[in-house]
Amino acid sequence: MLKGAYWIVAVSSLAVAAYALVGYAFLTPGQTVHPEMKAAYAAYPSRILFHVAASLVALAVGPWQFIPALRRRKALHRGLGFVYFLAVFIGSISGLFTAFIAQGGMISQVGFMTLSVLWIGSSIAALSAIKRGDYLAHEAWAIRSFALTFAAVTIRLQLGAGFAVGQRFEDFYWMLSWTCWIPNLIVAEWLIHRRPTAPT
Repeated sequence: MLKGAYWIVAVSSLAVAAYALVGYAFLTPGQTVHPEMKAAYAAYPSRILFHVAASLVALAVGPWQFIPALRRRKALHRGLGFVYFLAVFIGSISGLFTAFIAQGGMISQVGFMTLSVLWIGSSIAALSAIKRGDYLAHEAWAIRSFALTFAAVTIRLQLGAGFAVGQRFEDFYWMLSWTCWIPNLIVAEWLIHRRPTAPT
């Protein structure tokens, strides 16, 4: 069951990364977002493009780091880990600045700011753990970090669900800055606590 769930997460991560790549590399930036967000994209294109580009790299690279066979190829795992960490670093810093212009007012902005801080914080904790040779802690923090990366997927699912039930964008978007990542972390903690006593 967990293997099936893993592949759902991996495929959806790649799908959202591909969607972002097409939306920003081949279309006018902001063309694929809700009309109320287009003004922010037009006013602050650089910080948003940095955030989107880095985040799609993290989404595309992150899932492969949890495949045991690839983790055993240490050089590959380290190389992908470096790319992932660099993407998270750029994505979280640019995301922090982007949070100041988020739709939905103060509640929404604080939610996205919190996400950015936790995203880089968990990634730094994962890096620190592996540098001191604590593989279990490294794995736990890596799971938390990717759970926060996966917020890019859950926010789109929640947007779709909101529109499907007839909600107006301005009535529910402010909640998504929290609901796109808090459930992910809850699931991450559940996965961490049911792990074997040694990393795989």
